[in-house]
Amino acid sequence: MCDCGSTRTPGVGPYATGRSLVEFVLRAHGGSVAVSLIPDGGLEHDCQGCGERFVMRTFVQKCPACCGVHAVSPPRAADPAAIQFAGKDFVLC
Repeated sequence: MCDCGSTRTPGVGPYATGRSLVEFVLRAHGGSVAVSLIPDGGLEHDCQGCGERFVMRTFVQKCPACCGVHAVSPPRAADPAAIQFAGKDFVLC
């Protein structure tokens, strides 16, 4: 079993913030978490880059308006307040 969510230490792993969380989720389980569907149809969210409202359907997703990259970790996937923004300079290849 995976231990990537075994700590509740703020700022670490699935409880990191900002770009650190986005990078963590992108790497988790070889990238498979990033493209997995968020349970219950996703989370409504206002883009932290441009303010556009959208629904995050996967654990890492770009804003459809500005391409700002956001992520939420599986242990916090029911909480829209846990969605983190990688920053305006972060680009997904």
